[in-house]
Amino acid sequence: MTRVLVVEDNPAIRELVSAYVKQAGHSVAAAADGAEAIATVADRGAPDIAVLDVAMPGMSGLDLLARLREMPGMKRLPAIFLSARVKPEDIAKGTALGAAYLTKPFVGTALVNLIDKVMRPSGDDW
Repeated sequence: MTRVLVVEDNPAIRELVSAYVKQAGHSVAAAADGAEAIATVADRGAPDIAVLDVAMPGMSGLDLLARLREMPGMKRLPAIFLSARVKPEDIAKGTALGAAYLTKPFVGTALVNLIDKVMRPSGDDW
């Protein structure tokens, strides 16, 4: 079971993403913003992957990923940005951090498939 950190400021989207992830058999820790996400990780330990909104008040998902990766044991934390920002330069900022990027609106199965793909060891992809 993959431990997924979901960080999204919109409660409806946060609940929807969490429901899709749980339905796929993964465990979820959800947070409304960067500060709550950092506190959640400090309390519950490192997730296996993070699904992050890009545009959030206080701390962007891009900045949050950088902060999370500074925490012990999380230097290579896999991440997926889930964002309504669809301009090529926005997507490039996310992928430059080594993260996958999925745009809103999104299809639940596409998100779950992307989580599974990101978590699959590269040697299994033949």
